[in-house]
Amino acid sequence: MVQKIVKATLVILIVGVIALVGFRALNMRDQRTTGQRMGDAVDAVSDGVDNAGRQLKNRTPGEKLGDAVKDVGDDIKEKSAP
Repeated sequence: MVQKIVKATLVILIVGVIALVGFRALNMRDQRTTGQRMGDAVDAVSDGVDNAGRQLKNRTPGEKLGDAVKDVGDDIKEKSAP
């Protein structure tokens, strides 16, 4: 009985630590310098002005991931349209 409680508590703690680390990783500040942002924006111009503009903003990895998912969805929608 005690072993089940200890295992359950351990599992809850591990899941909590993983969730906390994931949350912190997705909400980190953008560490790029202004020059690096400008360089990334210049590189992204070929993908469109929208993507180049995004590179200039101070965005978290979570925001960047959300934009990437949206872009993939838009690409799929565009390619599957008749």
